[in-house]
Amino acid sequence: MSSILDLKPANVWKHFYALTQIPRPSGHCEKVTEYIETFGKNLGLETRRDTANNICIRKPATPGYENRPTVILQSHVDMVPQANSDIRFDFTKDAIQPYIDGEWVKAKGTTLGADNGVGAAATLAILEAADLQHGPLEGLFTTDEETGMYGALAVRTGFINGKIMLNLDSELDGELYIGCAGGEDVSVTFQYDNETFVPKEDVVVKVSLTGLKGGHSGVDIHLGRANANQLMFRFLKDAVQTYGVRLASIEGGSLRNAIPREAFATILVDGKENYERLLLMVDYYQEIFNKEFDGIEDKIELKAERQTDSKELKITPADVQRKLTHAIFGCPNGVVNMFAKIPDTVETSVNMAIVKSSAGLTEIKFLARSSSESKKKAICSRIESVFTNACADQIELGNAYPGWDPNPDSQILKIMEKVFETQRGYKPKVEVMHAGLECGIILANVPGLDTVSFGPTIQFPHSPDEKLEIASVGKFWEYLTAILKAV
Repeated sequence: MSSILDLKPANVWKHFYALTQIPRPSGHCEKVTEYIETFGKNLGLETRRDTANNICIRKPATPGYENRPTVILQSHVDMVPQANSDIRFDFTKDAIQPYIDGEWVKAKGTTLGADNGVGAAATLAILEAADLQHGPLEGLFTTDEETGMYGALAVRTGFINGKIMLNLDSELDGELYIGCAGGEDVSVTFQYDNETFVPKEDVVVKVSLTGLKGGHSGVDIHLGRANANQLMFRFLKDAVQTYGVRLASIEGGSLRNAIPREAFATILVDGKENYERLLLMVDYYQEIFNKEFDGIEDKIELKAERQTDSKELKITPADVQRKLTHAIFGCPNGVVNMFAKIPDTVETSVNMAIVKSSAGLTEIKFLARSSSESKKKAICSRIESVFTNACADQIELGNAYPGWDPNPDSQILKIMEKVFETQRGYKPKVEVMHAGLECGIILANVPGLDTVSFGPTIQFPHSPDEKLEIASVGKFWEYLTAILKAV
């Protein structure tokens, strides 16, 4: 079986493979930033690190291109850590295992990290190359994009000096992005004194909802994929009302910007007879879920397993359980509205990303996105209203980041359109992305940048199904190097 190191362009795949071998989940970028910093210094290039551990590597122009404007090549170094439930994987220690599957590169049971490892790899290849023609370059590698764009928030004038920025974090070959949505987190907390319950006739049951595709809560939100948290609470609401089940624990989703693929609940049901009826309800909802999401999801699995351990359980008080169940199931999720003037483009959405309980505490986390600041505030306020009525103990809005306003008159866009049409014989699509990009934040801190985002084709980012199209990487490289020559 061939390795990704055998693929072309070899210089890009070499660096991409190297990045897959460095643990770099969001919040743990120390090893990868050290690797990139050492890489720049070993090339003899000016290499700087800022307070957020962003790295900027400056490369002089090739002879004859000294008077060209400086171009910033920007990518983020962290990746989303998602693994299938049957995989034991420590993203802070273990290397990703990439492999070739037909026309794609995938990872064994985990996210691949092509978002945004392939952009960083292309930048490393350009910084290293001695056979390209380009003006002055700055390779900007930012940290912790996936958990709050914290690296981008720290970028300032002086750390980067270029006036043109190419963001290499888009995920569809042939499309150029000139704008994106802003976002904001909503965190809800319920606090309570657990009730201690010693099972007698009651049956302890673990309910598992698995098999969902999940995906990027910006890029994939328009696909109508199932949200594991909402489906789980849809089932729980019926189970509570029909059989009086009690909730001991809940865990669904793990990342704010990933559509949750799995959810798990531990519940108690009164007696063997109700337990057997509950199993029929589980089968019914599995059938309903698969019917409703036919053509969107592959196979949704809802299972109930009796737990043999009859130790004391800490269960959620009945009144809190009722408020939680109604609020979570009734809360907005998914696409809220589409752009009126931009066809097939989401303007506002919300992702119910995480629901998790621990001793005396249940937390619910949302990520709201919109290209309209007022609509973003409105959907956050709507979530706040739902949980205020449910008497949540705390509702916090935070980690807001600005959108990126489109500039259809961008000079670098015109250059890129011309280069693309020369290479391909047709025009690229110019789009506004619903997912958050670092461009808006960096533009707010470094005014005057002329910016476009593009990249090779990545499907299903933020999920273990993530895959990178091999052919598009070669096209991306040819296009990127041609742009640098044409600026």
